[in-house]
Amino acid sequence: MIESYSSRPIKMRVSLGTAICLGLLEGKMDVTPTTAYLMTYIEGKCTANCGFCPQAKDSKSRAEMLSRVTWPSFSTSSVIAALYTAVKNGKIKHVCIQALNSPSVFLQLEALVKEIKKIRGISVSVSCQPLNSKNIQLLKNAGVNRIGIAIDAATETIFHRVKGAKTDGVYSWNHEISLLKDALSIFGAGNVSTHLIIGLGETEKEAVSLIQWCVDIGILLALFAFTPIQGTALEKQSQPSVTSYRRLQLARYLLVQGVIRLEYMSFNVTEEIALFGVNTTILEDVVNSGKPFQTSGCPDCNRPFYNEKPSGPLYNYPRNLNIKEVEEIKKQLKL
Repeated sequence: MIESYSSRPIKMRVSLGTAICLGLLEGKMDVTPTTAYLMTYIEGKCTANCGFCPQAKDSKSRAEMLSRVTWPSFSTSSVIAALYTAVKNGKIKHVCIQALNSPSVFLQLEALVKEIKKIRGISVSVSCQPLNSKNIQLLKNAGVNRIGIAIDAATETIFHRVKGAKTDGVYSWNHEISLLKDALSIFGAGNVSTHLIIGLGETEKEAVSLIQWCVDIGILLALFAFTPIQGTALEKQSQPSVTSYRRLQLARYLLVQGVIRLEYMSFNVTEEIALFGVNTTILEDVVNSGKPFQTSGCPDCNRPFYNEKPSGPLYNYPRNLNIKEVEEIKKQLKL
């Protein structure tokens, strides 16, 4: 049914929610994932050393963790077979593969993507650190539809502190920016994603500035709320305030939709958003829709409870909001 490739990894990790959705595990879910989330498997940890990541080489966190989500391992054959069934039954339309740094990771990704793409009607995105443009082209040739290269930090200074040289990490700000531009030239505008983690010490204006830059050059930026994970270098750092995160979600939505630009906005002395630069009626209509506060990122991605417990507070809603939730957000935004 599906061709086998010699570089295909023997096993891989699957997010807990995805494993339940695919029938690999039994369990109940508050919200079903709309994308199948997979992760490359290695013995040990990633060669990078990002301060917020359980997979960092110096992290004391459990190896099956990424953010606050558990990723149990399964044989690749069983995952592929389960994916085939889930796609056939209309449960899954998209696969997102998280790639950990390792010497053979791009050969494994190439084989894995080619095999998954044998399943009719499925699209694949890969979130990775490609290191060079050759690896970006390799993924494109293998059939990847979208590539994600996480910048994570809003500024070069924060980047240096949380995932660059100061952490004994392998990344540099200028090289990551260069790779994002290379990805645009290979995949095309609209098919490149990045992540911004809110709560690493940035101001709201700095976050908005990065979002605007991404919008201007055709990169889709997804917002994440910093989540302290036991065993990581940043385990004692607090999550961002929900109110600040709501302002940035609203700003991101308005910027991505082309309703406003950074230069229309106003900020106070601590660089918090004071005015969005849009009339009250439009602002209220957008907030009432609830859309800015749902998970941001690739199409068909709802990323259930990646940053939060089901009991809340919910930074990113993995579903449509109800009236009560919208009214609570209005209070947070003081609208």
